[in-house]
Amino acid sequence: VCRFLLLAALALVCASETVHAADLPAGFVRLSDIDPSIRQDIRYAGSDNFLGRPVAGYGAPRCILTRQAAEALAAVQAALKAEGRTLVVFDCYRPRRAVLDMLSWARQGTAADPQWHPGVRRDRLVAEGYIAGRSAHSRGSTVDLAIAPLDEKGAAPDPACGTRGARTLDFGTGFDCFAPESATASQAVPPAARRNRRDLTALMKKAGFRNYAREWWHFGLVGEPFRKAFDFPVE
Repeated sequence: VCRFLLLAALALVCASETVHAADLPAGFVRLSDIDPSIRQDIRYAGSDNFLGRPVAGYGAPRCILTRQAAEALAAVQAALKAEGRTLVVFDCYRPRRAVLDMLSWARQGTAADPQWHPGVRRDRLVAEGYIAGRSAHSRGSTVDLAIAPLDEKGAAPDPACGTRGARTLDFGTGFDCFAPESATASQAVPPAARRNRRDLTALMKKAGFRNYAREWWHFGLVGEPFRKAFDFPVE
């Protein structure tokens, strides 16, 4: 009887592990399974984002990426940890339904927002390129991130525009600041912020990522494995 119970318990454990491994499409992983030391601050799973609410498709604050992108981030993290710093990821894989949710939200208002889009009306965010109709995030190899000190003592004060409370280095603006100052090469931010942007871009380039010039935080893996958009939920 004891032997039977032991075998049954082992079978249940194996079945559970199989289900866990199979609940993502082939080629995708949870970043925490590749490098749990990378800080995750997934803003679209909560209300602290430009929509002011959870975005469709985000059932949990988890970073999901293609295995290639996750392993490349782990290489960046190894270099940063040696310097007492860490990556902070704000968004990774983004379901197609989330993209459609953002597009719908943008059409439902006209006011600017002093924190997220101070100089652009809400109904102009798509036309001016701040919200994309098709997002590279939905292919699973694009990530939004920053660098933070490991002990948080060197974190910059909250920026006027974009994400607050992230405890990162000074990048001049926060993540998702929809303004010209967010352009990677903008000269409208302090010298320290420009230096941090250059350092981040250089580290990510070395790991195989290309920066999107209008957003200092946005990087896509060169030679990404998928060219189609996915719509499975973030859970």
